[in-house]
Amino acid sequence: MNRKTLLLPALAGLLAPLVVACGNDSAGGGNGGTIVVGTTDRIEATAKAPAPLDPAAVYDVGTWNIFRNTFQTLLRLPRAGTQPEPEAAQECGFADQRSTQYRCTLREGLTFSNGNELTAEDVVFSVNRMLGIDDSGGPASLLSNLDRIEAPSGDEVVFHLKKPDATFPHKLATPAAAILDSEVYPADKLHEEYSLTGSGPYVLESFDVEGDRAVLARNKAYKGDLELRNGRVELRFFDDSKAMEKALRDGDIDVMNRSLSPEQIDRLGSDKGDGIDVVEMSGQEIRYLVFATDDPVAGRKAVRQAIAQTVDRGELVRDVYARTAEPLYSIVPSGLTGHHNSFFNVYGEPDVEEARAVLERAGVDTPVEVELTYTTDHYGPATAEEFEVLAEQLNDSGLFRAEVKGVPWKTYRPASAEQEYAVYGMGWFPDFPDPDNFVAPFFAEDNFLGSPYENNEIREQLIPRTRVKEQRDEAVDDFVRVQDIVAKEVPVLPLWQGKQYVAARDGVTGVEWALNSSSVLQLWELGRGVQD
Repeated sequence: MNRKTLLLPALAGLLAPLVVACGNDSAGGGNGGTIVVGTTDRIEATAKAPAPLDPAAVYDVGTWNIFRNTFQTLLRLPRAGTQPEPEAAQECGFADQRSTQYRCTLREGLTFSNGNELTAEDVVFSVNRMLGIDDSGGPASLLSNLDRIEAPSGDEVVFHLKKPDATFPHKLATPAAAILDSEVYPADKLHEEYSLTGSGPYVLESFDVEGDRAVLARNKAYKGDLELRNGRVELRFFDDSKAMEKALRDGDIDVMNRSLSPEQIDRLGSDKGDGIDVVEMSGQEIRYLVFATDDPVAGRKAVRQAIAQTVDRGELVRDVYARTAEPLYSIVPSGLTGHHNSFFNVYGEPDVEEARAVLERAGVDTPVEVELTYTTDHYGPATAEEFEVLAEQLNDSGLFRAEVKGVPWKTYRPASAEQEYAVYGMGWFPDFPDPDNFVAPFFAEDNFLGSPYENNEIREQLIPRTRVKEQRDEAVDDFVRVQDIVAKEVPVLPLWQGKQYVAARDGVTGVEWALNSSSVLQLWELGRGVQD
């Protein structure tokens, strides 16, 4: 990169929507000042997703970053590192050698932002509510291994698991285990409002849908170890990254990251004397195609294998993403224990003749008609070009007649969960930095994708075996086997793994800590002036 682009150490995991800092609050520094956060990830209620701020109904990175700053969980990921540490809990740990019973003791004096006491019964209520509602757009699948939960006392919670799961502490650190006020949230239906009540470091002060902004204010009742370096965060929602870049240059916002196009990264990093620097770091964001395996066309394995044999990842990252991403040949990204280039081992470099042979052996007539669907407003401005290039690659082979269709996210997400598209694009920001989070959400029962694809070896043998092993390097062989099966059957097709970029104006502090080891957005780290 050019001299203005700073390189930071690798951060494994989930990259947050955009961080943006600014404001005219004179207080500044640790106890005051408004930090303005810009994002292109819109939060909207729809007929199919009527509860935009209910943890039981939402499983996307943009909204989760609001949840992580307003709700408490028993555990949270640390400022740096990968092992969860106490948040609402004073201490947690497995109570047996089989990793099937997990106990937590709450901190003393916890309250929700409305003044109600937070007890172990609220934790039990929240988890049972998540599993009971089991919304198709929500993260209940992360807790599906829970047999039962109980509260022996007002400050103690005990989780009884159906099967051993060494990753369970990580799951308790996600919004799937957000602690809700049982006096506010209904037990058996969604909370269909732009409001929330939590015990995290911030409270949702206001949400103006028409005004495209939300305000998070310091929660004075918060009890935890986090030190807030600002008094308020204003979230601003932009239609596109061009408008957001203009706001950055005009000084209306001070930091932006997700949804930067390759051209913006180069431009912002190259301009001299503008008071803006670009920070580059590695990340675990991945993009992939999903196949509806019960579709008349995409349901044929030979068609999926031929597409896998034809797609040129190198062209995508070179021509569309200007090498701000790397080709990905496995559903588990590089940098994580157990990563294996299974798709490259099976398909090698793009080979049209081999793809033709695959289709001929299966008796599939060519050209195969296929529609590639993508979301127009969720994964960044380069997505449209990416899908045009994918379609061109397939069409140039002579084996496919591919068309492209773009759909707004508010329609796209619920429709994709119902498998209404034969072939569609998705992105994944991991909930926690472990290969299990790139396997179970896609291939376990009650998976996030709502996919009809089933593989009993993966579900009944490999995933359970990996979860018994607390030393994750002991699970490598089983994770490799999962990746090999996926490469041969192609229910999904990994495309690329993204690098992460943050553009920041001078004077904003804490940007280097705004993303933790899983790239979770930590709004409390952002401030102004001198910072430790």
